[in-house]
Amino acid sequence: MSPSGDELIKILEAMANPHRLRIIALLAGRRIHVSQLAREVMISRPLLYMHLKRLENAGLVTSKMELSEDGKAMNYYEITPFVLQLSPEIIVEAVKTLSIKRPDEPESKNEKGDNK
Repeated sequence: MSPSGDELIKILEAMANPHRLRIIALLAGRRIHVSQLAREVMISRPLLYMHLKRLENAGLVTSKMELSEDGKAMNYYEITPFVLQLSPEIIVEAVKTLSIKRPDEPESKNEKGDNK
């Protein structure tokens, strides 16, 4: 099943960053806790969390908090299996479901100068 227009935008925006593509590549076929992932991507944990949130909001990764043997909380991330296919036909169908407004669309009648 093809993603809706809004889902497609979230996915494409999430993937349009070299750090996030690197994160997806590192998670392919395995799950990694955040500290290890930060070391492998070579970015700070706060920045990593920002990228992981974008990927998670797009439905591309999931997280699970687990306790280690010594009682530490460890947050593990893994890929949510996905296949992304793009074609003009898929985009045409996705556009029909978009709920995100275009930048040139006014939010309300008052923005058009209607003072009612």
